[in-house]
Amino acid sequence: MKLRPPILYPLFAGLETLEGVGPKTAGNLAGLDVTRPRDLIFTLPSSGIDRQRQATVVGAGFPKVMTVEVEVGRHIAPNSKGRPYRVEVHDAKTMFHLVFFNIPGASLNKRLPAGARRVVSGRVELYAGEAQMPHPDHIVRPGEADDSIPLYEPVYPLCSGLTQRVMGQAVKAALKLLPDLPEWIDTGFLEGRGWPAWMDAVKAVHHPNSNDDLKTDAPARERLAYDELFAHQITLALERAELRGASGMRNKGSGALRTKLNNALPYQPTDAQKRAIGEIAEDMGSEFRMNRLLHGDVGSGKTLVAFVASILAVEAGGQGALMAPTETLARQHFSVLRPLADAIGIQLEILTGRDAGIKRASKLESLKLGEIDILVGTHALIQQDVEFSDLRLAVVDEQHRFGVTQRKALGAKGGATDMLAMSATPIPRSMALAQFGNMDVSMLDEKPAHRKPIKTALVSATRMDEVVNRLRGAVAKGRRVYWVCPQIEDSGTECAAAEDRFRALCSALGEKTVGLVHGQMPGHEKDASMAAFADGKKSVLVSTTVIEVGVDVPDASIMVVEQAEMFGMSQLHQLRGRVGRGSEDSACLLLYQPPLSAISQRRLEFLRNTDDGFQIAEADLAIRGPGDVVGTLQAGTPGFRIASLPLQSELMAAAQSNARRFVNELRNPKNAQVNAVLNLLWLMEQEKMIHMIPEA
Repeated sequence: MKLRPPILYPLFAGLETLEGVGPKTAGNLAGLDVTRPRDLIFTLPSSGIDRQRQATVVGAGFPKVMTVEVEVGRHIAPNSKGRPYRVEVHDAKTMFHLVFFNIPGASLNKRLPAGARRVVSGRVELYAGEAQMPHPDHIVRPGEADDSIPLYEPVYPLCSGLTQRVMGQAVKAALKLLPDLPEWIDTGFLEGRGWPAWMDAVKAVHHPNSNDDLKTDAPARERLAYDELFAHQITLALERAELRGASGMRNKGSGALRTKLNNALPYQPTDAQKRAIGEIAEDMGSEFRMNRLLHGDVGSGKTLVAFVASILAVEAGGQGALMAPTETLARQHFSVLRPLADAIGIQLEILTGRDAGIKRASKLESLKLGEIDILVGTHALIQQDVEFSDLRLAVVDEQHRFGVTQRKALGAKGGATDMLAMSATPIPRSMALAQFGNMDVSMLDEKPAHRKPIKTALVSATRMDEVVNRLRGAVAKGRRVYWVCPQIEDSGTECAAAEDRFRALCSALGEKTVGLVHGQMPGHEKDASMAAFADGKKSVLVSTTVIEVGVDVPDASIMVVEQAEMFGMSQLHQLRGRVGRGSEDSACLLLYQPPLSAISQRRLEFLRNTDDGFQIAEADLAIRGPGDVVGTLQAGTPGFRIASLPLQSELMAAAQSNARRFVNELRNPKNAQVNAVLNLLWLMEQEKMIHMIPEA
């Protein structure tokens, strides 16, 4: 077992080992998730204060932080309780006051004796038409100013109990512990970027000279962000190498089933689908086990790609499995794929928690004997008594809604099962690299030619009656409508808003016209409601976001989302994608509750003007940040102290490329980078895969 190198011990010691940091300060710093000196050096200034010396406060735009040399004048003690103590000071052109509350006059007379010259720095503001500086940050003798007052002072994030002075002193003490570490970045790459060495970079970010030094693309900051991303990507690359190092099975077939499928399809696959199928076929035909992510825009045809991948397994003499997180989605996949399976002559079956008794036993027996070629289902697929004859491919849809253990459990149903994960949410490039750097990624960035554009409109909830009246006319013409309500957590039940809207629309449009579906309904009731809508027996389906992914009713052409401002942009895009699948012109109405915040207005307008899911995902990431942009996808996404995913996707891509190159070259015993990279992994707390790195 590899141990942390001694050169790093001081950075991982307790905070109380730092000069000037006692138990109280250490306890306060814990509020910033800072518990060791290492955490302090990676807690960077969030802003800065320009303290360059000025001759006078005259002409400044108040309020403003200023540093001026003054001559101390008279002291004016307060004449009543609660009033401030004032000290007149004179700069090169004018007189203004230093103002103090609750500080004894004797102390101030000692620090600011009349007639003395001092350099003061602090926030100057106007009060009753006169300039004043309340409680200066710095009061020093002119000869001490250069050493005591920085020209540009870093401002750190704080929490309860901390001040800038205490934080600055703690950082200063931590910087004294910086070790001289060997360089882990390739020399050519480092010089090409114009970055400083690691120790120089750390010192530079804590001593900025201007606002430019605080930007993400400042050389020192960018270098440290890269270090963080590089360490993370090395860990993912090692995980990928470990998986690929496991013996796989070459799954190559004759192509006969794929030829039959191409002849049976009523349309041509997109170039993106063909590209993804080619990548998957290459992986499955190799000696390595496949571990690939397939993600794409709404309606880009992920299900077809997954079906073709399953056919590859069948052609090779094995079986395929497709696991979905909900019964609704599993049954949707089954209904879409069953006609294609019948057309090419293979056996497709479904298994869910609803199967029981003789029916379930019969399916399990057929599966074990190899009579079922492809099995679609829910978590039921990973139950202990489910046995495949020869599982070659495991497809996990909406993979972020399954735990790692569940995904592995499905793969373990076969001997050397290839894994294909699918996500129906377009993922920003930087997020895909951060979350799935241990996988190979196929992206579907095209929509089939038969998909029609969807007109999107923003409508105030104050026009609800007008919306309902227009729907009445649309329903009379045979149009089918989704009406989605938000989940109201504090209402006690997820479905409360949907049920309220269901009753209101039944009253307005007629009970025979409106259906309801939500996550708390029994499975058979959900199926019946969905079937009634798909068959045209119901014209309007009121639901929660249970219909967000996978639901495919080509005749549905109108989507209404109530309180759209409560949803994320990517989620709204997913909901919008439920329409526009048939021959009718389609529309999406985003109902909002006025007044909208500036951010909500920006988000909804962007969605109205854009139908590209990847652009929407990037915008959502930029507006809302990585912790919230794609919901549960974020579980397990690393939190970076320095790197910014919305702004540094190119840096992440470079880190991944260099990390994979490093891992590929580990077999070279002369690789001089190894020990340096080990230091980096320990420093960045990315040591979980260190066991895979051979001793240099």
